[in-house]
Amino acid sequence: QLQLVESGGGLVQPGGSLRLSCEASKFTLDYYAIGWFRQAPGKEREGVSCISSRGGSTNYADSVKGRFTISRDKTKNTVYLQMNSLKPEDTAVYYCAAGLRIGSLNVGEYDSWGQGTQVTVSS
Repeated sequence: QLQLVESGGGLVQPGGSLRLSCEASKFTLDYYAIGWFRQAPGKEREGVSCISSRGGSTNYADSVKGRFTISRDKTKNTVYLQMNSLKPEDTAVYYCAAGLRIGSLNVGEYDSWGQGTQVTVSS
């Protein structure tokens, strides 16, 4: 089974930056669209960004557009989410997910999920 592992979360002040990484254990991500999602306590999981299997197509939620950048490095079998100008409302557990269908910000399009990494934005 495809296993995904997120890393890079932590505590950062408003306006700061973090880079999250998503890696697959043992299997290549070349054939998968990858999405980043987040979930705050008591709230629904929401799509943040996604990238196509080739990396040529990306999409972002309106709330993060202009601040976050998704990319993939196939030589490292890794997908990144660069998060700049972080706000307290960005605080959540962030998950990466993989799907064989066309990637989107819809949770239902993804079958494999990582364990999540905590991002806390606070002064």
